[in-house]
Amino acid sequence: MATYNKKGYKPKTKEEKKVDIEAGSTTAEVFNTLDESASKTEAFVEKNQKYIFVLIGIVAVVVLGYLGYNEFVAKPKQVTAMNDMFQAQKYFNEAVNGTAKDSLYTLALKGGEGKFGMLDIIKEHSGTPSANLASYYAGTAYLHLKDYKNAIEHLSDFKSDDEILAPLAKGNIGDAFAQLNQKEDALDYYVQAADMRNNNYTAPMYLYKAGVLALDLGKADKALTYFNRIKDEYPNSAEAGTIEVFIGKAQVLANK
Repeated sequence: MATYNKKGYKPKTKEEKKVDIEAGSTTAEVFNTLDESASKTEAFVEKNQKYIFVLIGIVAVVVLGYLGYNEFVAKPKQVTAMNDMFQAQKYFNEAVNGTAKDSLYTLALKGGEGKFGMLDIIKEHSGTPSANLASYYAGTAYLHLKDYKNAIEHLSDFKSDDEILAPLAKGNIGDAFAQLNQKEDALDYYVQAADMRNNNYTAPMYLYKAGVLALDLGKADKALTYFNRIKDEYPNSAEAGTIEVFIGKAQVLANK
């Protein structure tokens, strides 16, 4: 059972007096220790306050500098880059949808009417999202112009988490390697493109390309895997409509 001392209670026995003295002594030691710690802390702060203030100042400058850079440098720079890219993007879209493709892709790359091309955007606005996107446009334009090495270089520079553009860039690199007759590299990039996003457009498209190329390389087992994935995972895709034919072909070759 817990006990307590009444108000005004005085110890009667020597043992009780000894306990009270020890308790008081322990409490005093605790406060002395706290006082010593506080004194040491105060002494440290007093001795090093100049460096502490400098450190705080540096942190403040870095934070404010970052915020200021984003607000007054990065954002305006990106707006300028987007404006400069407008005409090149227009040429690119016209090339995709038009007939004079080669000349329009060249204009998209090098510019026209006194406006920047994608190569200018990459150079003059390096580090901006627009320059990054320009790498995709430039790589794809080079691919259509059959300049496959430049296509690979610029598409490899493009970084994105976009649902469609990210796998398209990988797949376009695969197309470039296929045209260079580097079929193993092409297959690797097709598989990467297929696995990047689980959508009904790019995933089955690149699984199909991977399967066809795997057949050409004599890898019927792998081809069968890719074709079956289209059948099982993307039954509503455009590629699924004729996939049974390719599955049958792959099965025959795999069993030889």
